[in-house]
Amino acid sequence: MASINQTRSKARALRPGDDGLPRGHVTEIQRARMLSAAVEAIEENGYARLTVAQVISRAKVSRKTFYDLFVDREDCFLAVFERTLEQLRSRVVEAYEQEISWREGVRAGLAALLVFIDEEPELARLCVVDALGGGPRVLEERTRVLGQLRKVIDRARTTANVKREPPSVTAEGVIGAVFAVIHTRLLERSTKPYVSLHGSLMSMIVLPYLGVRAASRELSRRPPEVRRRGRAEPGVGKDPMAGLDMRLTYRTVRVLTAIKEHPGASNREVADGAGIADQGQISKLLSRLERLDLIENVDHAQSKGAPNEWCLTERGERVERATRPM
Repeated sequence: MASINQTRSKARALRPGDDGLPRGHVTEIQRARMLSAAVEAIEENGYARLTVAQVISRAKVSRKTFYDLFVDREDCFLAVFERTLEQLRSRVVEAYEQEISWREGVRAGLAALLVFIDEEPELARLCVVDALGGGPRVLEERTRVLGQLRKVIDRARTTANVKREPPSVTAEGVIGAVFAVIHTRLLERSTKPYVSLHGSLMSMIVLPYLGVRAASRELSRRPPEVRRRGRAEPGVGKDPMAGLDMRLTYRTVRVLTAIKEHPGASNREVADGAGIADQGQISKLLSRLERLDLIENVDHAQSKGAPNEWCLTERGERVERATRPM
């Protein structure tokens, strides 16, 4: 009787409650996987040939899941584009605002931009090259961002040490020239470090405002130090479950969470914790997770009639961490 009561108590502890894994978190992971898949497909085939089928096959989600989150392929591309711009903007703005003068702020912001391109060439190519072939919403967002950059460059006309005051359209021409150089290199898939362009691009930027002497000095100056951050933050260009040949579902994550919190749980206890009433369904799911090397039965003796005792493998631990709410 005591054994039965202990089992029931353990099962109640596994039941999902108000603090259980939210379904919205699983949706966010699926969204991240699709954004990552879209980046890979665009890098391989270009945006013009991007299809929904390419995204869902790479992300291992259903077509219904895709259309639950995105209206169409352009909507998916726009999500990647906006998230990448958000990351890039935070780096550039942070670098720019740490400096006092316009010139040093632009130097720092440009360095942050070029370091990002070196770290994330696929995302940079998507924003600079593929965005030109995007739909109206993508082009509208691109125009808005370029407009913000134009305003930053145009501030040079109001600085105290400006040598001349060119017309406001100059800033638009400067931005166009800088991105034309970057666009060409990205299109050619140049392997040279983009940060090596810093002096030349800064020379182009300051020439109309500060004159030839200042532009020449930029050619010999070293670019400012920028803290490198490695791969992009999760959600853009990075699949949180890369290499896992399975579709992510709310129930799958609940099963992994239940086993993580209660190692050694039996099939019935895991089912109760994951909110799965069908014992046949939980058996199939556990078997599949075992084949994927995410869980293992630690009852090595495999006593006849004894319940399974499930624990996460090392790979299962990594996947569980990737799906854990922040």
